Amino acid sequence: MTEHHPLTQYLQRSAQRVRAFDRCRPLVWDVLVTVFFVIAALVDGSGGWRNTAANTDIAPWQITVMSLGLSVPLLWRRRHPLMALTVTAATTVASNWTGAWLQSALIQFIVVFNIALRLPPRSLGRAAALTLLPMTVCAFRYPPGSWDELIVPQLWSFVVVALAGIAVRSRHDYTEALVERARRLEVERDQQARLATAAERTRIAREMHDIIGHNLSVITGLADGGSYAAAKSPERAAQALEAIGTTSRQALSELRRLLDVLRDDDVLGDDAPAPAELAPQPALTDLDRLIDGVRAAGLPVRSTIRGDPDSVPAGRQLTVYRVVQEALTNTLKHAGPDATATVDVSYGEDGVRAEVTDTGRGDSTAFSAGNGRGTGHGGGAGKGRGLTGMRERTALYDGTLEAGPLLRPPGGWRVRLHLPDDSETTP
Repeated sequence: MTEHHPLTQYLQRSAQRVRAFDRCRPLVWDVLVTVFFVIAALVDGSGGWRNTAANTDIAPWQITVMSLGLSVPLLWRRRHPLMALTVTAATTVASNWTGAWLQSALIQFIVVFNIALRLPPRSLGRAAALTLLPMTVCAFRYPPGSWDELIVPQLWSFVVVALAGIAVRSRHDYTEALVERARRLEVERDQQARLATAAERTRIAREMHDIIGHNLSVITGLADGGSYAAAKSPERAAQALEAIGTTSRQALSELRRLLDVLRDDDVLGDDAPAPAELAPQPALTDLDRLIDGVRAAGLPVRSTIRGDPDSVPAGRQLTVYRVVQEALTNTLKHAGPDATATVDVSYGEDGVRAEVTDTGRGDSTAFSAGNGRGTGHGGGAGKGRGLTGMRERTALYDGTLEAGPLLRPPGGWRVRLHLPDDSETTP
């Protein structure tokens, strides 16, 4: 960045202070400027005007009145500039008609500057007419050798002052546009940050629900089965305890991987615990392990997988995995005793299709309150995140998700997912 000269910096700071004072107390500034030019006009009217006058036999009171008429209207130069210019133009007509030719008439160009600065461009035409009128009167009253001696200098003075006002106005408008743009960008940045934060919170909540909900359901099923088998078959109880330990460690590992995303090494410092070992997100190749865990928890599951899962992108694989996981978790929690489940996954040219059905006859009220299961289609009035999370994941890939009870005997529940092929959703 270029460093300015100390004098330039001082002048800029002084100008900023003056503008700040003007914004805070505009009337005070107007009075100060008006008083300054009133004094200058009266000083000129005390005798200096005779050096350029065409007629020096004018009463002093007339000179005083005309001096005030040329300077006092500056008080309204910003609020009513055309009115102020009209008053000064009329006073200048009187000055030129009497032959006083007061130099204070040049003050009207300050008003012209404010007209160019504050009023629409069409106002400059009226301002030019008011400015040239006194010179026209003077040319008729005291004919010069050439009209150019009076009209052309006045016209050029008007053009220069008007262009200066337009230039300052353009700079002000440009600065205000930049400030407004910066404000809008700041607002948009904050909005984007809030949206990104909300989206990340939703994603983390969805992942934690899938991890905790599924694994706790499996652990609960294993614990219930182990408690029943403890008296009759200690070996089955030991197997259930071993499966509970394996499932718990898997859940803890997934939670640690998820929570490590939120770590900030700069904040935690060098003494922070080492992050969990990184591992890829679950994929379709992990469905067999998922189904085996559900079977170990006591739910018979029949699975059919057709096609090549490697052709499916990782994000879509995770979506299918989580939907199947959530559907089986709901079956474990709500389907009731003697329920069975069926998982059918296929990969084809039209995308990925997955269908999970069960023969459960659990309490439909519990279904609705917990995860959206029940007689009604959708999330119901409950606060469960299961069905909502599945729909959110499906919407990311323009897929469709259907979840609802099976109407035909023996009843049960069905979750049907379709994710179109990647090429179908590419614009």
